[in-house]
Amino acid sequence: MQLKKTFLTAIVALGFSAPVALAEAHGGTLAKIASSGEIVIGHRESSVPFAYLDENQQPVGYSIDLCMKIVDAVAEELDQELTVRYVPVNPKTRIALMANGTIDLECGSTTNNLTRQQQVEYLPVTFVTGTKILTRKDSGINSVADLDGKVVAVAQGTTNERALLAAVEAAGLDVKILPVRDIAEGMLSLETDRVDAYTSDHILLHGAVTKSKSPEDFVVVGDFLSFDPYALMVRRDDSAFELVGKKALAEVFRSGEINAIYAQWFDPLGVPADPLLLAAFQLGALPE
Repeated sequence: MQLKKTFLTAIVALGFSAPVALAEAHGGTLAKIASSGEIVIGHRESSVPFAYLDENQQPVGYSIDLCMKIVDAVAEELDQELTVRYVPVNPKTRIALMANGTIDLECGSTTNNLTRQQQVEYLPVTFVTGTKILTRKDSGINSVADLDGKVVAVAQGTTNERALLAAVEAAGLDVKILPVRDIAEGMLSLETDRVDAYTSDHILLHGAVTKSKSPEDFVVVGDFLSFDPYALMVRRDDSAFELVGKKALAEVFRSGEINAIYAQWFDPLGVPADPLLLAAFQLGALPE
């Protein structure tokens, strides 16, 4: 104990605050946050209900709520108050902005896969979904096989794009692809009849329908074309910051608080927690 006090006294004598110096002992993201006094969160603008802008143009959603738990944990770890700065991201920019250090934590609807782990890292699974098709109820489209000769919108740089292209190739279909920037643009292309269908993660499609002007006109169809476990994204090779995030989520899972957070955002969509997701919550509830 005396050694610890002497160490902290020496830090102050050298002109550093204890939180900053301790963070620098960790290095990486914690040191960056301690030095600046802010944590930078990358967020999606239209990924309902994970991360989107509310009527006041403020980021809200399921992933945002979970990220706020991590922000609190980081502030406690550093023993200092933090400012949260939000930076909008989309499927084409989110990984690059994390890899180059622009954002500290990505709070959206991002699939954890091995290819992406070459550039970034992920915290425990927070949702499980997969690629499906959104179309008009009167389109006659009920599966991938019905897309032959059709125009389909899909966001570039997503797992959905790869899943759709693979399914189309496997079935030998003639499908015209319209690349879009994000969910909002994909839904707009469908609403304005520029495309016959839009492909994305099934839960995002349900969220997009709820925000449309005529939700009764649209339907999510087909089998899952992919397995997409969502997770909050952090920097690669930064175990100290990653551990703070894991501990924060483990507490949310262990305490059962995750059930209330889930219900707030998914009950209005009529989407109960899948047994696979409940198992993921249990696996993420690591003991102290």
